[in-house]
Amino acid sequence: MTSAAPPTIPPQVSPPEFALTPDRPHAVPGVEVVAVALIPAGTDDATDGPTLGPGALELGDAAGVDLLEAAAVQQATGRPGEVTAVPVPLGTDDNPALRLVLLVGVGSQSPRDLRRAGAALARATRDREAVAAAVAAGTDLEGLTTFVVGLTLGSFAFHLGAGPGHRPVQRVVLAASGADDAADEAMRTGVVLGGAGWRARMLATVPSNIKNPPWLADQAEQLAAETGLTAEVWDEQRLTKEGFGGILGVGQASATPPRLIRLDYVPPKGRRAPRVVLVGKGITFDTGGLSIKPAEAMTNMKRDMTGGAVVMAVMGALRDLGCEVRVTGLVAAAENAVSGNSLRPGDVLRHYGGRTSEVTNTDAEGRLVLADGLAYAVAELDPVVVVDVATLTGAMKVALGQHTGGFFANRDELSAALLTAGEAAGEPLWRMPLVPDYEEYLASPVADADNGPRHAGAISAALFLQHFVGDVPWAHLDIASVGDAPDDRHEWTKGPTGFGVRLLLRWLTSDDPLGGIS
Repeated sequence: MTSAAPPTIPPQVSPPEFALTPDRPHAVPGVEVVAVALIPAGTDDATDGPTLGPGALELGDAAGVDLLEAAAVQQATGRPGEVTAVPVPLGTDDNPALRLVLLVGVGSQSPRDLRRAGAALARATRDREAVAAAVAAGTDLEGLTTFVVGLTLGSFAFHLGAGPGHRPVQRVVLAASGADDAADEAMRTGVVLGGAGWRARMLATVPSNIKNPPWLADQAEQLAAETGLTAEVWDEQRLTKEGFGGILGVGQASATPPRLIRLDYVPPKGRRAPRVVLVGKGITFDTGGLSIKPAEAMTNMKRDMTGGAVVMAVMGALRDLGCEVRVTGLVAAAENAVSGNSLRPGDVLRHYGGRTSEVTNTDAEGRLVLADGLAYAVAELDPVVVVDVATLTGAMKVALGQHTGGFFANRDELSAALLTAGEAAGEPLWRMPLVPDYEEYLASPVADADNGPRHAGAISAALFLQHFVGDVPWAHLDIASVGDAPDDRHEWTKGPTGFGVRLLLRWLTSDDPLGGIS
């Protein structure tokens, strides 16, 4: 009897393609939809209602439609993400193909509101071939970038059936946004940032009968070949030889063996640049092990490698964004399964470097694999900063809900940099405390630490990890609170979010990402 072939991923939809034109939106030939901005009435505005953005008056004249009256009839306000449809059945002289005008609310035209406007436009133009958008035409370059990010991420889709339920709009022409080099660079930055978020979501959405540690390692090697990175993979034999006891212990029950994945980016200034290390949790499925999860808590555990997906997506975007620091990405990949060889409560694991952990909860496995990655980073890579990313604790979701990520940091300067980057990128963070008094919760009678303390869940997990970084500046992003979106909301699409990609890229590509951190 021959075994069935492993399942594969069919061809997926792609993000929209973007182009710039100096033309007014009504003059872009061949597009069936034109989108323009609708701006709310301000407190100092003499008008009683919203106003139209650049290109809208000419568009209305060309189409023979009073767009402000159409907005008033439909009680449009211009709030961010609001979309008002105005049919144009006869097109215009310049563009006979035009059939629909969309008035897109841009709120205050802040980056956040333009990102939301872009995502709303993405949903309103699904299954269309082309749209000309002047929604961000009246804003600065940052506004243009965030609009492109929102439109890209709001388009995300993944399918394993006969075909996708909807396809993203294929082509977006950014009209009246200027076609100079600065605008082109702003658009390109938005494409790269949005594409990185798309990649992280895709990796986290792949089901675990396809996605296992060797598959994830293959994806990393393909990514490296595509983006000019170098890749190195530890198989189970090398992990055993070099003493990665946490990764091996968590993965020992699975039919697919664990992996440690390393990706390296070297900037144009070369290897003399300071190095940042990113460490991602790569649990490709989490049953909880013998400390097994309830069935309903297991349904989204294919995304328990979101931290690893974030690290891979960040690494793949660094060159295109001109990052000037050296970055190494580590993904500690394992499947936390159940078998006759399962890790047991009471087992003691020896991590890379020799520190030991008593396993009292096999469902607190993420910290066990991260510990090996952190210890290796500090011992072998001479980092100036280490940041780990993980969907680590349910306690963080209880504390912060599903729209804010939690993090810990052992340096105020690093904390400030990440908070600033998160706010600017649309991935907000809240700093949690590393409470020294809670160290007593980690006490074990037989090992250096207990992996499953029963108090202060998110803080105890961070304290557990802190022992593996020593005095190196370090931040721990616990994104369990934001690892899944419960429904479509702004640029988030229902399912795995890839939260953390944009904020880390924003930080790493800022003018001085390591300034003041020591």
